[in-house]
Amino acid sequence: MPLSEGFQSKLRLPLIAAPMFLISNPELALACCRAGVVGTFPALNQRTSEGFEQWLVEMHQSIAEMNRQANQPVAPWGVNLVVHKTNPRWEQDLALCVEHRVPVVITSLGAASAVVEAVHGYGGLVFHDVTNRRHAEKAAQAGVDGIIAVAGGAGGHAGTRNPFALLADVRSVFDGTVILAGALSTGRDLLAARAMGADLAYMGTRFINTRESAAPEEYRQMIIEATSDDIIHTPAVSGVPANFMRQSLEAAGFPMDELMKPGAVDYGEKLKPMEDEAKAWKTVWSAGQGVSAIQDIPTTAGLVDTLEREYRDAAAALREDPFLI
Repeated sequence: MPLSEGFQSKLRLPLIAAPMFLISNPELALACCRAGVVGTFPALNQRTSEGFEQWLVEMHQSIAEMNRQANQPVAPWGVNLVVHKTNPRWEQDLALCVEHRVPVVITSLGAASAVVEAVHGYGGLVFHDVTNRRHAEKAAQAGVDGIIAVAGGAGGHAGTRNPFALLADVRSVFDGTVILAGALSTGRDLLAARAMGADLAYMGTRFINTRESAAPEEYRQMIIEATSDDIIHTPAVSGVPANFMRQSLEAAGFPMDELMKPGAVDYGEKLKPMEDEAKAWKTVWSAGQGVSAIQDIPTTAGLVDTLEREYRDAAAALREDPFLI
C-alpha cells in the first residue's frame, strides 16, 4: 500500500533517518525534517520519561516554528519505543507520545496492538521493525501501518536475511507500507530499495556521520576507516544479535574468537536490562555494512542534498538503460 498523499507530499526523498540508540536526538531529527526526510530518535535516549517529554515539547515547538518559516512542507518526525519487559518505561513513554500526538511511533522488540490502538486514536502512524516473516505476521496482526524490514548488514539490532528475500517475506503477509533497512548509504541505494518494492528506505549508520548527531568524534572517524569486513554480528553486547565495528569490540576487550562462534540466541530471555545495555553501547560502537561508502562528516542538510543528487542521477542513468527502453 503506498504512502498517504499527506505524508508523501511532505517528503523530499522517500527516506527515514533511523532512531539510533545514544546517537539520535532532537537536533538531528529536526535537521532531517528541515531537509525533507523523516527525523526520529529513541525515547530511551533520554534517561527519564520527564526528560523524554521535554524533547517532545521541543520537537513540537521547533516544528511549528519551522512550518511558519519554511517555503516547503517540513517532513514528519517520529519516536522509537522499545516494547519489551526489559523496558519498564514503555507504557509511560507511550502515554506521553499520545499526549503529545507524536506523528510516527516506531516500535521494536514487540508489536503490541495496544500501542497501535493508542496511536491510531489521535491519527498517528505505527511502524514496526522485523527481521523475519514470523515477526512480520505478528506485526500485521497487531494492525501496524508499516513494517520496517531490517535486512542483513543493518546497524544495531539486525537480522541476517538477504533484502530480496526479506522484502518478499514481508510482502507475502502484509499489504501496508514497507520500509527497507540494511546497509543503505547512498542515493543509489535508496533508488534500489524503491525498485525492489519498498515504499521508504531506512538509513541509520549514514546519519551517525553528520555534524548534528550525538556520536563522539572518535566514533565517526572509526566509521570512515571501517569497511564492511569490520562489521561483526554478535549477541555478546546486548543479548540480541547486533552489528558492531570490530575495532570497537577489540578495544572493549571482547574475545574475537568467541564472538565469531555460531549459536542461537533466545530472543526474549537473553536481552539485557536497558541500563546494562546503555552502558555497553557507550563504549562498543554499532554500525552497518554500509560503512564502506562513508568517507565524510557533512551537515544533515548537505548529506540530504547529496542523497537527492545521487538518487536522481541513478534514476536518469536507468532511464537510458537499453533493457528499459
